[in-house]
Amino acid sequence: MFIQTESTPNPETLKFLPGKSVMESGVADYRSVDEAGASPLAKRLFAVDGVTGVFLGNDFISVSKDGTPWPHLKPAVLGAIMEHYLSGDPVIVGEGGDEAAVTAEESYSEADAATVAMIKELLDERVRPAVASDGGDIIFRSYKDGVVHLSMRGACAGCPSSTMTLQMGIQNLLRHFIPEVREVRPVA
Repeated sequence: MFIQTESTPNPETLKFLPGKSVMESGVADYRSVDEAGASPLAKRLFAVDGVTGVFLGNDFISVSKDGTPWPHLKPAVLGAIMEHYLSGDPVIVGEGGDEAAVTAEESYSEADAATVAMIKELLDERVRPAVASDGGDIIFRSYKDGVVHLSMRGACAGCPSSTMTLQMGIQNLLRHFIPEVREVRPVA
């Protein structure tokens, strides 16, 4: 098994491409071993000293770390991923990704439903694919009075350039297509 790695704009996160499907649908974002209970893969990765986050996408795994240098950490992460795929264990036991939980956390007025639908469509078609190529994801959280709140996940969470991505990229895109949007703000 050959696992490719790609750097991301976040120096504390690497993207691992196992050459196999990781998630059939949805995504999963784990910030601690306690959150990783349903994922044997994430638990294996958190067992590697220095791993602080695991994000599972369609065909990639983004791993975030503490200050440990990648040359020391990368071989252990590659080993954990290889061990997982050789074990035959599922990536997640039970239901798929955490999209249902994310949707439940959304907030907007029923009067803004059409605007929110346009925001989500632009995010899904134009923003999420680009952000996924960097090992992350972006999730709609709320819309009120022209302000869109988005959550950055995976490699994008804590990335030094995420503020620039939100403010200059996504905000400008949304304002161009949806005049009601005044501002985009990050949320945890």
